[in-house]
Amino acid sequence: MRWGTYFAVLSSVLSVGLALGVSMPLVSLRLEAWGYGAFAIGVMAAMPAIGVLLGASLASRLASILGTANLMRLCLWGGSISVGLLALLPHYWVWLALRLMLGVILTMVFILGESWINQLVTENLRGKLVALYGSCYALSQLGGPLLLGVIGTEHDYGFWIGTALLATSPLLLLGRTGAPSAEASHVSLGDLAGFCRQLPAIAWAIALFAGFEAMILTLLPVYCLQQGFTPEIALAMVSTVVVGDALLQLPIGALADKISRRRLFSGCAVALMVSSLAIPLLVDTIAIWPLWVLFGASAGGLFTLSLILIGERYRDDALVRANAHVAQLWGIGCLLGPLAAGAGSQWISGQALPLLMAAGALGLVILSQRRQAFGAVQPVSA
Repeated sequence: MRWGTYFAVLSSVLSVGLALGVSMPLVSLRLEAWGYGAFAIGVMAAMPAIGVLLGASLASRLASILGTANLMRLCLWGGSISVGLLALLPHYWVWLALRLMLGVILTMVFILGESWINQLVTENLRGKLVALYGSCYALSQLGGPLLLGVIGTEHDYGFWIGTALLATSPLLLLGRTGAPSAEASHVSLGDLAGFCRQLPAIAWAIALFAGFEAMILTLLPVYCLQQGFTPEIALAMVSTVVVGDALLQLPIGALADKISRRRLFSGCAVALMVSSLAIPLLVDTIAIWPLWVLFGASAGGLFTLSLILIGERYRDDALVRANAHVAQLWGIGCLLGPLAAGAGSQWISGQALPLLMAAGALGLVILSQRRQAFGAVQPVSA
């Protein structure tokens, strides 16, 4: 186990979360200040999701040409340039292109970083170390907006901090070894369909969590306001969900090294379904606060366990390709989840957000009981 390499790769990926968290909220705030409406801001928010699908299709091919470690460093530097240009070129149409570019570039960082970590860890520590990655990344995303609140939004400091983080983090990867090899192959949506047929429960869980995360950041504050809470309380509730997601991944990962990962996965799906159904019933009571924690932890647990289960099954190029499919599913979930919840909230029910999550979790509970829901396990040595 190469501990130095593990923490170097972990730190590089975490720099992305912090850089995005401290710079991307500025984009929406600036657009609103410039007088752009909700639709224009929504289009800007959708650009990274489209970039995810493009980046996922290119990662394996480019990694085979340049090498996994080299490509990851180049992508981090490319992300640094893109974030810096947001400060230098404050124009809506330019920002659309830059956000799309960031989606492509940073998706490849996530694919390669998650593959590298899963390739490095030993099987007896896989649950703990993959969970540590998920927990730290969630905290880095939470830390970005908190840092932005400290430095203020009147100037471009958030953009420049993000630029500096992405420019320096590739230095941590110099001389590091153990990265997965990749072959020159294109990951298409047809390949994604095959992945979904092989691992349907894992595919469903990834798309569900992607939709969950996108909805939590965009629609949960609105849902809480509609329930009569102040903006401060609404943001505190969102933070509670994120903290629950982040802090409870380590216990879930530790359990994944001791008990059946498939049963733990099903348990998280049941917990997400129950907590989602309970939100409308308990939203006006003090019990909503621990419920938000369970809501975030159970959803985050599904994603962490999905990465763990993928790491059990694949190595090298197959692992890179599997994580490319994770990114594709993430992009699809980020696009469809908020659209479905937003439309349902406007035209069907004000409780559409928790009910949609409950329905998705119910489907996952049913699917996870199928014999081939998690595919065939092929143990691999680390």
